[in-house]
Formats: sequence, structure tokens, C-alpha cells
Amino acid sequence: MKLYKTKKGNLLESEGNYYGVELEWDELVNQENLYSYLLSLVESEPASARVAVVPAHEAQGWIRDGVLAPIGTQEVWAAGVTYLRSRDARMEESKESGGATFYDKVYEAERPELFFKSQAHRVAATGEEVYIRRDSGWNVPEPELTLFINSRGSIQGYTIGNDMSSRSIEGENPLYLPQAKVYERSAAMGPCLYVPPAPIAATTMIRMSIQRNGVKAYTGEVAISQIKRKLTELAEWLYRETDFIYGCFLMTGTCLVPGNEFTLQPGDRVEITIDGIGVLTNVVAYKP
Repeated sequence: MKLYKTKKGNLLESEGNYYGVELEWDELVNQENLYSYLLSLVESEPASARVAVVPAHEAQGWIRDGVLAPIGTQEVWAAGVTYLRSRDARMEESKESGGATFYDKVYEAERPELFFKSQAHRVAATGEEVYIRRDSGWNVPEPELTLFINSRGSIQGYTIGNDMSSRSIEGENPLYLPQAKVYERSAAMGPCLYVPPAPIAATTMIRMSIQRNGVKAYTGEVAISQIKRKLTELAEWLYRETDFIYGCFLMTGTCLVPGNEFTLQPGDRVEITIDGIGVLTNVVAYKP
């Protein structure tokens, strides 16, 4: 099943059928078992006050008129150095500052790297702009499978995340990580919250392409099976000493990192695809 947050309301897609769901987003997604709850809504009588059938052509209009980021009041967190390619990239960018060994150590450590990424109001939806910093000369997108974890610490759904990163700032000093990662429109998520009946398959592919002036400047793909840590492990560490009233989103790291010669420019178009979820598309810009 897929949950879309649109300008016209919450839209549930199930087996080609669409339903408007009148619950507030935070209450809707933060169920004990979200898939079973959504299934119960679909199978409920038409008189139910919580759902209403939406004809397919009308539902497509809801989506065309504006899909919002699938987030309510949740925070967005991120995990770092969870793929070998990410470890290598971080070591490359930090070698001159003497910080390269930190990334090798965290890749092998029991404790993962987890950091705060964004508040909900700073998250870009599909079709919206993401920003790069003017004080960074080396900027990249990072496509990431993103978990939705409910308030009880259980993974209930998935979406696509773009963890925008200022590599020159982080490379200058690892202590600058918050400035490299946390700023306006430094995160994008969408196009929906994917809620399957079972955990997402390890064979699921993540793909990214970057177009510049209509020409592909980068393309790559990876299976999520390449991640070093279990998704449940990352969720457990995040929730050890922190409560999230309506749940939390956790970006799980990237293995798709453009070469060191590449940096994003305003006008670049970033498309991230994850099997079963859809496509997250954003254009790069500077903050006005």
C-alpha cells in the first residue's frame, strides 16, 4: 500500500484503488501495525467515517495538483557510513584534515553513526527544490532508503530520502557535520509512504540519475543488501534513549556517491528511484 500526503488530503492507494483518509497524518501513520490498520480501512463498510472511495481519475488529479512530503511533525534522522562506498568517500574527503580514520572506525564499530537531519518544515517534497550551500564548493545528493519508525520503535513503512551533503565542509573537519548536513531544504522525501505487508526485500534497488542541461551527468544503482547493518539495528540504536511521540524518519545511508570531480550546480535535476516506492525528483537551487 502507498500513502500520499496531498494538498487535498491523505490518499491511500491499495491494489489500484484509491481512498481518501480523513485522519490527521500523525495519528494515521503512528499505528501499532500500520499495514493491518490500513487494510482494515480498505475493508471497512462504505459508511465508515474514516475513508471514502476516490475514483482513479480524481485520485490522479490529487497527485498532479500537489504531493507533499510524507511527513507530519516527525523529525528526520540519518545514519552515516553504513555502506562501504560511503566509508571510502568520507575517508577521501577528510584525508587532508586528518579525520579520515574516524570513518573507518565507525564503519567497523558496534555503535552506528546517527545524526539529526531535519525538522519537518525544512523537508522538500518531490517536485520541489533542494538547496546547496553557497559556502560549500563540493555538494552532492545522497539517495537513501528511509524508514518510518512508529513511536514504539517498530519499522512500519518506507520512503525515498535525499540527504543533501556539503562534502567540502564535512571534509574540512568532521566536527562541521551539522553545517554540512543540516540547513534549509537539505533533505527531500517522497513521493509517498510505502507500507508493505512484510519488511522490504534485500534485493530492492536504489537508482539515481543527475541531469544537467538535459544531459545525464551521473547515474548509478545499488541493492539495499549492500548495507552493512540491519535496518532494525539502526532503529533500535536511535530509540535507545530517545522518544518520538508520533514516530520518526530515519535515512539509512547511501552507497551511490558521484566521483570527487563532481559537484552539484543550480538547475541540476536529481531523480532517485526505489523499487516499490516510486521516484523522488528535485531540482537543485540556492536558498533565495
